[in-house]
Amino acid sequence: MRRHLYLAGGILSVMFGAIGAFLPILPTVPFLLLATFCFARSNPAWEQRLLDHPRYGPPLRQWRERRAISRRAKKGALLAMGAGVLLTAVTAGWPWVLMPAAVLGVTGTWIWTRAE
Repeated sequence: MRRHLYLAGGILSVMFGAIGAFLPILPTVPFLLLATFCFARSNPAWEQRLLDHPRYGPPLRQWRERRAISRRAKKGALLAMGAGVLLTAVTAGWPWVLMPAAVLGVTGTWIWTRAE
């Protein structure tokens, strides 16, 4: 039963990652990281397919082996989060902008301090 739940979680994560490849607000690689975690516990062949993917495999392997995020990915993530804060400031205004600004401060610092 647990194996089936991990499999379902992996499939859902791949779906969200695929959607995130086309939507700038939704991240792709974190969902694929979750999918590899789930597939490692349910379907190792699918896990290996993700790790061997020509575009998404290298960042997944970097994270797995060294807990590293490339400088390009860091900049892209921080720019996307900054755009989200700016969009919130323009559309919702004060005090609603405080929530995404706080998220950017915490998660942005965490992302930037990861190995490259």
